[in-house]
Amino acid sequence: MEFEDLLPVIAGKLGGEGLIDELCKGFQVLMDKEKGVITLESLRENSATMGLQDFKEEELASMMREGDLDGDGALSQMEFCVLMFRLSPQLMQDSWFWLQEALHHNNNSSL
Repeated sequence: MEFEDLLPVIAGKLGGEGLIDELCKGFQVLMDKEKGVITLESLRENSATMGLQDFKEEELASMMREGDLDGDGALSQMEFCVLMFRLSPQLMQDSWFWLQEALHHNNNSSL
C-alpha cells in the first residue's frame, strides 16, 4: 500500500514541537480509550478516521508488529511516534534538525 508522506509537510509548517503535538493527537484518535494504547482492534476500528480505511488486515497487523518495540502486542504513545518517524523516509533524514529545534525551544522555555 502506497501513501503520501505528509509528515515532512506538517513538520515544515508546524515545526518539531507542532509535529509531535499532531502525532500525539493521532495517537489519541487511534488508541483504545480504556487501555490507553493502540491495539490491533482499536487501529482497525479507528483507522478510517485517519485515512487508513484502505489498509488490509495484514497491513495493519504488520504496522503493529513493526512498531511494537516492547513486544506487548500494543503501541504506546512513544512507540507510535517512533513508528511514524520510521515510516517517513524524509523525516528520518530531517529528524536531527527537528530534534535540535525541539531541544532549543525547550531550553528557551525554561529560561
